[in-house]
This record gives sequence, structure tokens and C-alpha cells, in this order.
Amino acid sequence: MRLGPRPVTLGLLLLCAVAAGAGEAEELHYPQGEHRTDYDREALLGGQEEVDEYVKLAPEEQQKRLKSIIKKIDLDSDGFLTESELSSWIQMSFKHYAMQEAKQQYVEYDKNSDGSVSWDEYNIQMYDRVIDFDENTALDDAEEESFRQLHLKDKKRFEKANQDSGPGLNLEEFIAFEHPEEVDYMTEFVIQEALEEHDKNGDGFVSLEEFLGDYRRDPTASEDPEWILVEKDRFLNDYDKDADGRLDPQELLSWVVPNNQGIAQEEALHLIDEMDLNSDRKLSEAEILENQDLFLTSEATDYGRQLHDEYFYHDEL
Repeated sequence: MRLGPRPVTLGLLLLCAVAAGAGEAEELHYPQGEHRTDYDREALLGGQEEVDEYVKLAPEEQQKRLKSIIKKIDLDSDGFLTESELSSWIQMSFKHYAMQEAKQQYVEYDKNSDGSVSWDEYNIQMYDRVIDFDENTALDDAEEESFRQLHLKDKKRFEKANQDSGPGLNLEEFIAFEHPEEVDYMTEFVIQEALEEHDKNGDGFVSLEEFLGDYRRDPTASEDPEWILVEKDRFLNDYDKDADGRLDPQELLSWVVPNNQGIAQEEALHLIDEMDLNSDRKLSEAEILENQDLFLTSEATDYGRQLHDEYFYHDEL
């Protein structure tokens, strides 16, 4: 029986969607190189309904909640936000929303509401049916075999996340399954899975050639295409920290796991560059309120969403 178009795991689906829409999104976000703050609200607040809620919030209430958030970011309570404090807050925000999303998914996956997500329930939610592949029998059709491999990888990750070997995953284990990069006991699994996929010669490292995958230069071309040059630069300057021409397991981890720390640091620096009026490389409450629109369309407030989430602006955080 043919499976039809190949389904993909949630993570791969998200990555494909991001890659496919990147060019169009970039053009909408920065038409003629000019930044559209309204695009941030539309695209990143979570939908038109949340944009409307943001607009309806009274200015006085908006400023009150913003001041509360500023106070919480200021860890040492000195009245200023440093790059480090901004970066830490943004990373915390990333993790908070990832966990909230996983909790919402957990309810959807737990079909019988017994407080546990079984492998069958995961399959039903993802593929509308229970799928069971023989681990030792490859399929003749290339697409079906590719899906079989992806499905078996998901099953291995599911089993690794299941620490108590129960019939299903509790909430903490489900979070480990959906976000293995956030859970220490999944780190070795993430590394091993990446090695199995990319380490073709089995030496425990990923070379530049293995990093680039199936790419082979066109013999008629005088140089590599632009995207290959970009990937080579990332390999050499971002991941291969010891410059030995290959990625060891820890370097590999920096490639396969989203680097939220780097993104947060970049955003923190951007905010300071744009909002620091007296060039002291830190932000006062007055400087932030002077540039309130910029702050509310940045990752520091998750593009304004934190003003609608009591977890962030409530005094007891």
C-alpha cells in the first residue's frame, strides 16, 4: 500500500515552511530595505485577533504593563537594562513560549485525557492513523523509505524521552520529546541522532563535505553557488571553533540545536544601538519609554505579546 505524499515530522515541517517563505517574508518585512513595524505586529503577535487586542489596550495600561516588564528585566534593580539583562530576558521569553506551546499540544495529543500521551496517540494526531514500520525492512519506494526513516527516528526520540518506561509520556517527558534541546538528559540523544544522519564515514565527526550533504559542484561552473559559500562560511566561522576542519560532538550540537542565545544577544545589541540616547550602552526606563514603539516591536517583549501575558507583567513573576 502506498502512503501517498510523504508526511514529515513537526520540526521538519516548521523548518521547511520557514525556508520556503523566507524570501517572501523578508520582502514584506523590509520592503525596499525599510523596516515595517506593523509587519512585526501582524506576523509575530500571533494573528489578527491578537493585533486587534494590542491596538485596543489603553495607552495608560500599556505603559503600566511595560514599566512592570522593564522592572523585571532589570535584575540588579539599578534602574538600567544592560545587554546581558536584555539577552537573559529574551532567552527566558523564548523558552516560556516554547513550553506553553508544548503544554497546549499535550492536551491535543492526549486523546483519551488520561494525563499521558501514548505513541499511538502521537501517530493519530500527526498522521490521522497509527503507523507501524518494521525497523529491519526497507521499503522499495524512495519516498516511503524516507518517511519510514523519519518515523523511526521520531519513535526513538519518543522512547528516549520516556524516562519512567510507562505506556506514554507525561507532560515533562512530552516537553523533552518536542524540545530535546531544552532538557539535559536528551542532549546525548540529539548529538547521536545528528551523527547518524551526517557522519557518513562513522569517525565520530562531521566534515565540511558531510556538512554540505549531497552537494557536488557543477563541473562547468567556475565557482560554488552563493548558498554554498554561505554554508561554508558558517561551518568555518560559526561552528568549527577549534578550526580542525570537522565538527566534534559539542560543535555539532551548536549546529543542530537552535542558538537562541545568539539570537537574543543580537536583539539586545540592536535595541541598545537604537535606543541608547546618551551612549552609555545601557537603557533607562526613560529611554525605553521614549522609544516605546520600537521596544514593543522587538523580541524583548515578544513583539508586544508580553503585555497580554500576566506571566510577564504581573508583579509576582
